[in-house]
Amino acid sequence: MDVAQSRSAEPFAIAPMLAEIRQRRRELHKLGHIPQDLVAQFQALGIYRAFVPEQFGGGGMDAATFLRLIETISAADGSAGWVASFGFATKYLSSLPANTLAEIYGESPDVVFAGAVFPPQTAIAESGGYRVKGRWGFGSGSMGASLIGVGIKTEGEGGGLPRMAVMPRDRVTIEENWDVMGMFATGSHDLVVDDVLVPEHYTLIRGAPPSIDTPAYRYPTMAMAAQVLAIVGAGVAREAIDELIRMGTKQSITGAPLMAERPSVQIALAQMEAQLCSARAWFYEETDRVWSLAASGGEITKLDAARLRLVSTHIAKTGADVTRRAFEMSGTTGIFNAHPLSRLLMDALVVAQHAFMNDGTWQSGGAALLGLNTPPGYP
Repeated sequence: MDVAQSRSAEPFAIAPMLAEIRQRRRELHKLGHIPQDLVAQFQALGIYRAFVPEQFGGGGMDAATFLRLIETISAADGSAGWVASFGFATKYLSSLPANTLAEIYGESPDVVFAGAVFPPQTAIAESGGYRVKGRWGFGSGSMGASLIGVGIKTEGEGGGLPRMAVMPRDRVTIEENWDVMGMFATGSHDLVVDDVLVPEHYTLIRGAPPSIDTPAYRYPTMAMAAQVLAIVGAGVAREAIDELIRMGTKQSITGAPLMAERPSVQIALAQMEAQLCSARAWFYEETDRVWSLAASGGEITKLDAARLRLVSTHIAKTGADVTRRAFEMSGTTGIFNAHPLSRLLMDALVVAQHAFMNDGTWQSGGAALLGLNTPPGYP
């Protein structure tokens, strides 16, 4: 069993799935999204019911357990971990009316929800709802979803947390145009909606207070939105380290010493391990601390949420740095598209580029530490 599996919450339960994902990496990249049979396995693991209220059959999973699952899946494949991370997205639905949540989970708590928020499109208010039309980018995981949300705004509305309209998947056209250097199998295509009337009780403010009081819903929504994506980078970095270790006995074509015998590789490997483990320790320390507040009904301050954002940016950047260094240590072997490290490098870089973890989030984090105002949605 490799290191990533041994750190999973349920390593034996998910080991066969991880092996299958590893075997199908090229297939997933060629397909351009995570297919329904793997989504069904995510459902069976309880990923999509993790944060659904227990009164609707939810799993009652704590944040750290969920994040460790995503990290472990991400080591098998970054795109698979990214799509699985949207099991968290049910927390976005938490600000829907309780009766609407009861409708959504009436048949099963394993509803797969995905969507895209930006750019918010102007929706026309009508009696009982909103007339929605437009196009949205970055619809990660939508190919396997049964329920989709899109960002909307009303005439004259601007600023603040975004509004979302939620509708069945069959009311949305997915234009398969995701063409990127990494995380290709996330299927983050454009979503197109053409004149759909969405009932008002199926619209929400993303990140607004929940309608039902549970520990999962009390845990900061937007902070966790960053965490579930950032931890993908940690999983990818773990796989990069493990791949470098596996390469240690590879003989150089130039007759140079084995990689494992080279001081430069030994030093780099030790430093990479220290970097990743340190980032993970802080990440999970803050996660457990804030989850304890949520579980006990304690006050979760903006500073608490901001610290979750800081650990997310830090681990995403660390994951990219570690993976880049593993790639550099691989020499010319890693430059081939068929080699795992080339894919791992691109995936790790894409994680760190996300808006939730880009360099601007350092400034917002510093402002929060100083007690200054931060942009909407941060923390």
